[in-house]
Amino acid sequence: MYPSEELIRLDAHKAVLRRRITRHRNQCVHAVIHLSEPVEWLDRLLALWRKISPFAKFAAVPLAFLAQRTLFPRGKLMGNILRWGPIVFGAVRRIGTAVHSRQSSQRNGDRA
Repeated sequence: MYPSEELIRLDAHKAVLRRRITRHRNQCVHAVIHLSEPVEWLDRLLALWRKISPFAKFAAVPLAFLAQRTLFPRGKLMGNILRWGPIVFGAVRRIGTAVHSRQSSQRNGDRA
């Protein structure tokens, strides 16, 4: 069917292709390992934050007041932000939740 010289040439070409594929696979493995390092670092940082989070909430207010005294000894801006910030943040979050629930109820009403 095929002359033996052509089969030998095709076998050599096949061996070269296999080596090239193996080399590319190894490059891909190393690239994925290199790219996943920051994600792995962020994952560890997130796990650490989840452990510390309950304690950080209690320490945030005293640390903020300490930072205010240190960074802005006579400025009232930081004090106002610390005083009114949680109230404004909560109000904005509630308004956003209400808008979102209203939009979703309107979408569901359109489907019915």
